[in-house]
Amino acid sequence: MENIVLTIHLILALALILSVLLQRSEGGGLGIGGGGGGVMSGRPPSTPMAKVTWALAIGFIITSLALTWFATQDSVGSSVIDGVIEQPAGGDSPLLPPTLGGDLTPPAPGGPAVPPPAE
Repeated sequence: MENIVLTIHLILALALILSVLLQRSEGGGLGIGGGGGGVMSGRPPSTPMAKVTWALAIGFIITSLALTWFATQDSVGSSVIDGVIEQPAGGDSPLLPPTLGGDLTPPAPGGPAVPPPAE
């Protein structure tokens, strides 16, 4: 079910981007763009493309909420802290990459710089 909602969500996102890009610029947002015929009105006229954009936006929000709900259902009863494992006393930490091995300690002060032996 989650995959179906995710697929619908991605299709809605692409359709919403396309519908916004296809709309005629009416200006006003940043003071740039097409003119309004010299008349500044409070609301632009509602075109069919604007209604399609609103419908896509509402669908996008609904699928976003549904995906959030699915994500919370998968994580019920668990915490981020539960996933943290303490470092073992003598071994590598599971949260860090494994060590390379060999002697990687720096040389003594004043001593020669010798590379670590090959394995």
